[in-house]
Amino acid sequence: MNKRFRALLLAAVLLIAATALTGCMASYEKVDLDAPSGWWEAIFVFPIAKALVWLSAAIAGLGLPHGLGWAIIIITLIIKVITIPLTLKQLQSTKAMQELQPKLKELQDKYGKDRQKLSEEQMKLYREAGINPLGGCLPLLIQLPILFALYQALYAVASTQLVPEAQRIFLWIPDLFYPTMTVGTSWISESFSAGNWGKLFAYASLPVLMLVTQLALQKMSQPAKAKNGGKGQDPQTQMMNQMMFFMPIMFGYITLGLPAGLTLYWTVSNILSMIQQYFVAGWGGLVDWIPALNRTQTARKAEVVSVVTTQPEAATSSPASAPEKPVKRNRRRR
Repeated sequence: MNKRFRALLLAAVLLIAATALTGCMASYEKVDLDAPSGWWEAIFVFPIAKALVWLSAAIAGLGLPHGLGWAIIIITLIIKVITIPLTLKQLQSTKAMQELQPKLKELQDKYGKDRQKLSEEQMKLYREAGINPLGGCLPLLIQLPILFALYQALYAVASTQLVPEAQRIFLWIPDLFYPTMTVGTSWISESFSAGNWGKLFAYASLPVLMLVTQLALQKMSQPAKAKNGGKGQDPQTQMMNQMMFFMPIMFGYITLGLPAGLTLYWTVSNILSMIQQYFVAGWGGLVDWIPALNRTQTARKAEVVSVVTTQPEAATSSPASAPEKPVKRNRRRR
């Protein structure tokens, strides 16, 4: 399972997700959240829908606005907490892969012309380091059912009318249930024709934020380029990097036709993942785009090193090394 296979697998998974999110879902006209029609709705969709309704009502009961938006953020936090073990495993795998880059580069220089031998040596290196090259795909596979379930849950809650319109507003977004399945992306051309720039900004800004955070997260998962600008990368690595940046752009366009609440979940999830990524593996390749981050990361590492190096000195210091107290001299007797 080399990099090419990993890239193709990731592309297949994302394309399946894109196809599902663009219309291969059940349509909800009027549903009863207490009467699911199958195991999928009973286990995933309707529990999330009920949680959205309950949290939104609880937040409204506290006198706070934007109940539905905060309910989505709370659910995002809960999901992130539940998936912490998988996320940590993924981030540790990402960090280990970054540390292996110099050795992988040596193998590419040595066996660059023999692709089969190169693949064998790379897999041998992964086994010796205890790394699964596909380990980073596991959290993505876990996220897909959650995305599908939340996608359906938003439509189910919208059909029940259990969330008042005042609670559907979130910050500058008028309705987190919009655009609906029947509207899709047609609102973009309609808003352009009518000159409704406020609507365009309201519903296009969140997909843009999702795109930016997704691209930043993808860049953080890659190692920083060497001084040569990464010109020595093999074609497989270049292909995978291009694909990793093409997919967020595709999903950014797809979210223009999805309910804003789903895009809100995706954006918040990306931000939380970036925070986790930073504390486990640092900024990664994001320093190639924002060089100032490299200085902050270097300063942070220097602080850690200084703390580690100064503590043993303090612990091993003995009373003999302490400054001597002045000795009192006896006065001479007259």
